[in-house]
Amino acid sequence: MQEFELIAKTFQGLENVLATELIDLGANNIKIGRRMVSFTGDLELMYRANFELRTAIRVLKPLKHFQARTADEVYDAVKQIDWQEILTVDQTFAVDSVVFSNEFRHSKFVAYKVKDAIVDQFRERTGNRPNIRIINPDIKLNIHIAEYDCTLSLDSSGESLHRRGYRQEQVEAPLNEVLAAGIIMMTGWKGETDFIDPMCGSGTLPIEAALIARGISPGVFRREYAFEKWADFDQELFDRIYDDDSKEKPFDHHIYGYDINRNAVDIASRNVKAAGLGKDITLEQRDFKDFTQPANKSIMVMNPPYGERISSPDLLGLYKMIGERLKHQFQENDAWVLSYREECFDQIGLKPSLRVPLFNGSLECELRKYQTYSGKFSDMRAQGIDIKTAQERRMMAEKKRFKQNRDFRKGLDEEEDRTSHHMGQKYGKTDRREGYRSDRRNYHDEEGFRSDRRQDRREYDRKSQDRREYDRRSQGRWDDRALEKARAKANGKGRRNNNSYNNRFDNED
Repeated sequence: MQEFELIAKTFQGLENVLATELIDLGANNIKIGRRMVSFTGDLELMYRANFELRTAIRVLKPLKHFQARTADEVYDAVKQIDWQEILTVDQTFAVDSVVFSNEFRHSKFVAYKVKDAIVDQFRERTGNRPNIRIINPDIKLNIHIAEYDCTLSLDSSGESLHRRGYRQEQVEAPLNEVLAAGIIMMTGWKGETDFIDPMCGSGTLPIEAALIARGISPGVFRREYAFEKWADFDQELFDRIYDDDSKEKPFDHHIYGYDINRNAVDIASRNVKAAGLGKDITLEQRDFKDFTQPANKSIMVMNPPYGERISSPDLLGLYKMIGERLKHQFQENDAWVLSYREECFDQIGLKPSLRVPLFNGSLECELRKYQTYSGKFSDMRAQGIDIKTAQERRMMAEKKRFKQNRDFRKGLDEEEDRTSHHMGQKYGKTDRREGYRSDRRNYHDEEGFRSDRRQDRREYDRKSQDRREYDRRSQGRWDDRALEKARAKANGKGRRNNNSYNNRFDNED
């Protein structure tokens, strides 16, 4: 297959983790940027990138690189593309824009110019135009502008890839799935020990850990991708990728999630059940102050309250207790803590062996590693024991680059940064891969889940088609309404002067 350029977007601080994933997938010409990694690959690699990458937010296929200093230049460059090769008048489309430029100060205005260029070309050539649809369009475009450098891309993912599909409910301020997976991958854990999250919330860290340990692709829960609506979509190729379970593996250890909040444990349990990972994950209501030394070798990863979106009656006391438990009840193990406030970290009272800057939404946080020993740290150093792995040394080297590249300009954060705080949608529970489903057949049978993945997708496609047909009819109805209102206003019979006219339209809804 022919190779072409692709771009995988991610959160700042996860670029190197994403690049490693792409290397494992077989991508070529990998280049790391800010919140993105560019690479080349064929159609199969694009499908696999969407289906298998854990730290990508979306995968873009660039259509054109160009320079523009005015909105009219953006319009002209976009209009030069033959859009009839990409979409039809019967399809809907939307334009997402990300702008870092002193010349283009309003990202939505840039999106409007792209939309106008596409619509005008269709009108000039066919007399008709495709419609705009903000939610679930047939074709989604992305325009990225950095000063005068512009890149217009097709969005092959559609809905952000952090929306895995297993989340049924959530607690307040849940950890983003992509960030959770990236943190786990940064620790180097792949299932060699037990995994513990003592403040699990809605269960994101335990679930992502189980997917990593079992080698299960995060895409198995997704209902659809944007590339499935493209003209060149290869259904047979994607089915082959979807049904490939060669990377899945057994997990011989266990994952534990605890939370002091009973409601959080109930929510996490429903999410774990929806993901079909109940055999790998145990959830319990437990206060971390009662935590005791685990029987088996373990790693701990936690995301305690920061005092921002979620607080605690005694926030500093909470972190002091975390340090005490780690020191006395988690010896000879590694713990990783993601937090925001330096004064909170200070209360832990332990010296971190690694500090990695990460953004959690708009908050510049740090992921710190604490290694606990039964003896003194100085004695360990005296014995010549290397406490940092090669990967951890590379992560420390990246810290300087992270601080140089961070950008706090308000209002220019990408959609995925903003949506990391607002993940309230419920997703389908249907598992669609036969090999993966076999481990959980009893659960699916009890709940009455459909066993045929293709039947599920056909049903979803049928509903989508019905929805598009409804939209087309509704558009016509609203056009008729607008015309009639304009005529009435011209005749002095607008809403303000004609009660029967006003009541007619009010009652129509």
